[in-house]
Amino acid sequence: MAIIIMILLLSFLVLIHELGHFCAAKAFGIKVEKFGFGLPFGPTLFEKKIGETTFLIHALLLGGYVAFPDDEQDCDLPEDSPERFENKPVYQRAIVVSAGVIANVICAFFLVLFSALVWKYLPSGVYNIEISKILAPKDASVWTSGLKIGDRIVSVNGTKITNTYALLNIVQLSKTRDGLVDMGVVEKNYQKIKALNPALSRNELIPQDVGVRLPRNYVKEPPITLDENTAIGLKKYSDNQVKVSDDIIKLRDSLYTKNQTRYYISNGRYTINDLALAISDNEHPLYIIVDRGGKYIKLKPIYPSSKGAIGVQLASKEVLRTTDSFGDAFVSSVKYLYQNTYMMLVGLEQVFTGKVPLKDLHGIVAITKVGGDIIHNDGLFYGLLLTAIISMDLAIVNFLPIPALDGGQLLFLIVEKIAGRKVGKRVMETLATISFFLLIALMVIIVFNDIWALVTQKL
Repeated sequence: MAIIIMILLLSFLVLIHELGHFCAAKAFGIKVEKFGFGLPFGPTLFEKKIGETTFLIHALLLGGYVAFPDDEQDCDLPEDSPERFENKPVYQRAIVVSAGVIANVICAFFLVLFSALVWKYLPSGVYNIEISKILAPKDASVWTSGLKIGDRIVSVNGTKITNTYALLNIVQLSKTRDGLVDMGVVEKNYQKIKALNPALSRNELIPQDVGVRLPRNYVKEPPITLDENTAIGLKKYSDNQVKVSDDIIKLRDSLYTKNQTRYYISNGRYTINDLALAISDNEHPLYIIVDRGGKYIKLKPIYPSSKGAIGVQLASKEVLRTTDSFGDAFVSSVKYLYQNTYMMLVGLEQVFTGKVPLKDLHGIVAITKVGGDIIHNDGLFYGLLLTAIISMDLAIVNFLPIPALDGGQLLFLIVEKIAGRKVGKRVMETLATISFFLLIALMVIIVFNDIWALVTQKL
């Protein structure tokens, strides 16, 4: 039942989007030939002409379209008819093209506001993160840190922890020997090596079989700290951090043996600067403050593994924000949408920059499954809030400057306004066709990811 409710909610969002286009077109006197609810493939469940518009409902509900006379080859309207979309001023066409996105944004806000007014609560985006189990090997630093089951994590390296996303990413950024070094640390370690080996020069190869003394207390990598407001941006490293070469990584691994020696016997291939680089790619400490029974306790440093794990199981519970008055509900709704939209934009940036691989992208199948689970486990209001976020996501994606989407059509109108003439029809059709097939290919990949995730029980 929860899955069916989620499908209906998603279909509602599509309907709202197309109604936005439809209402804007009618407001400007543009004839709408067809209003289709669902994808125009397979059987048509309903078809009726009301006034000048034919309304259709297709079996595949998760889709929709609005067709203008310009889209129909057998349209009987004259080429110069003011009821044609193409004969309207640029600003009117731009409003019609943008109206679907605007409708989704308005819908998202009212879904959140409705939830706030009726439920009297809204998720705050703030979570209490507690340690539910320690799973690390007995020689891991987490055991000597003083961490206990039931501790609530307050901050890590000075970053206030309000969600698991920020915590897990700080831990991931703090991997041991991740192939990146802080050049300030490298310089300090070079000075330590140089002080122990004054006869050696920075960039001259160390003669073969010569022993080099290494510092017992080398300088460790500084802890990763993320600003609370930009933690999801995850700018991993500052400007003075660089990636070391594969050759330096091999040297590093040869130095970090189980019984690490204080001497390096040269093979004639490296300099003491190389040694400084190698020993500087070491550990990022985690300085954690926990709340234990109302008392804040600073733990001893914890060092994540090379895979970016500290060996604990987390339990998180979201703190709800009360919305007793209309004013509280309104302000909280705006804040809720802003925070989640910002996170979506950051996620979209990570997709386009390749930080999120294609194999991790999911779509409508996963959304339906996850949404159904949320409604089943957490209730209808959480389902409505998820629908609001999806509505914003639909608006953002549709506004991308891709020819097959609303944003692409808006881009053509902007070019037309600047150039003083319309973009060639053949150019528009070619670009739209190419982008359409690319989007179809992307959809196939995403659907495959969704199905694979379901089969492997990752959703």
